[in-house]
Amino acid sequence: MSESSQTGMRLDVPVRKPDNFFDVLVIGGGSAGIGVTASLLHRRPSLRIGIVEPSDKHYYQPAWTLVGGGAYDVKKTVQAMSKVIPKEAHWLQAGVTGFDPAFNLVQLADGRSISYEQLIVCPGLRLAWEQIEGLEETLGKNGVTSNYRFDLAPYTWSLVQNLKRGKALFTQPPMPIKCAGAPQKAMYLSCDHWLRNGNLDDIEVEFNVAGAVLFGVAAFVPPLMQYVERYNINLVFNSNLIKVDGINRTAYFDIKDEKGNVERVAKPFDMLHVTPPQMAPDFIRHSPLADSAGWCEVNQETLQHPRYPNIFSLGDVCSSPNAKTAAAVRKQIVVVAENLLAAKEGRELPTRYDGYGSCPLIVEKGKVILAEFGFGGKLLPTFPLDPTIPHFLAWVLKARFLPWFYWNGFLKGREWLARSRPQPD
Repeated sequence: MSESSQTGMRLDVPVRKPDNFFDVLVIGGGSAGIGVTASLLHRRPSLRIGIVEPSDKHYYQPAWTLVGGGAYDVKKTVQAMSKVIPKEAHWLQAGVTGFDPAFNLVQLADGRSISYEQLIVCPGLRLAWEQIEGLEETLGKNGVTSNYRFDLAPYTWSLVQNLKRGKALFTQPPMPIKCAGAPQKAMYLSCDHWLRNGNLDDIEVEFNVAGAVLFGVAAFVPPLMQYVERYNINLVFNSNLIKVDGINRTAYFDIKDEKGNVERVAKPFDMLHVTPPQMAPDFIRHSPLADSAGWCEVNQETLQHPRYPNIFSLGDVCSSPNAKTAAAVRKQIVVVAENLLAAKEGRELPTRYDGYGSCPLIVEKGKVILAEFGFGGKLLPTFPLDPTIPHFLAWVLKARFLPWFYWNGFLKGREWLARSRPQPD
């Protein structure tokens, strides 16, 4: 964060030249950033749009759970950033260090100040591995893994294949996290493999959840519990991973009882799948754009910043209380694109976001519970199927169609089933 942003002083204002001024400046080249840029250019090809993104690679993260379960090739989850950024957009390959929204400026890590007419904030969230003592130095060895990282998902599958007996621990930190079902999807796919290979009876499986429920939408808990029972999984609620001793294969949890008392408990393991704590990037948390929790503040229905009307936000970083999933981004793109253009023209914002998010809960290879819901846990199914029943068709959607559509449609601005529909009361 630049000193001028912290003190409210004005950054050096650049002359509006083609290389440092944009009609729309997009922060982040992930699913949200590329998708909303492509959608805006479809609507208004004349827009000068800049995308600020330091990474040279773009990942399809939803498939990493499949990789960890031996059902997808990790090489198919990555492409060069240069191939997915729309050719009409301008790529600024740098990080962000500060915002000066009063003067429509963004400060980049390479020293440039970029000015804009409108700003879209969507850099995603940050995986805070460092919050768990000892974790970073043991990731990828000593039986410690996570499907939340491209290079570790294949190690998950290696551990699953090689474990014949012993104890497997899976963890879920306090919310919010991206794809709230991912921690247990990793567990179900592992258990399915062990069951099919006749090893499950010799493996003790435990799910340590920092919260008090298995899943945040009550309608999906009963079918998930059927799989918890099928796989003989021990559920431990209010149990938060604090420390990992990889060499001695011991994990330490703070477990809270009904009276609020916390006890530190050491648990040995042969395999440990960790879901890290997650938060907004520091350059958002410490900026004028943040709410009290550090997320980019928005009106949850319009996705417009309440204090800076020329700023919009979507994806994992925005403060809207929806599930942080790629499916949510798919709907949010339309809201931001249409509302941003309306704001540009001085019109009333026409489009509202209903909080839609989707979490394809993989409960076994070939079966998925397609959990789709909006604000308040309201069920918002896309297809005329009982959403609480595992379906093979949902597996085909998750494992085959969605990855193809992501690269060939989503990132190219094709808005398949992306508009929120009026729902009956």
